[in-house]
Amino acid sequence: MSSPTKDKPRLTEQEKKNNHIASEQKRRQAIREGFDRLASIVPGMEGQGRSENLVLQSTLEYMRSQIADYHKLKREAEAAGVDISDLEIEGVEEGTANGA
Repeated sequence: MSSPTKDKPRLTEQEKKNNHIASEQKRRQAIREGFDRLASIVPGMEGQGRSENLVLQSTLEYMRSQIADYHKLKREAEAAGVDISDLEIEGVEEGTANGA
């Protein structure tokens, strides 16, 4: 019985290099597409040149504003006597919109 390594021819150094280059290009493309998707859902990012740092900063600001809005609405609902226990978001505590 032959071993699996004997059935499969070894790659040349150039083939290994080409595979590595292709894998890296695929990884970078996936990252670019992820940033493009993120930029498409964060308000104010439409039509801007895509700097990854700008996308991340804008996303962070947007998420902080969304968390602050959530806490404001939560306080208003509680003050009005609305039961919001089923609307709690785990891990989003008061004050998380300010720092980090």
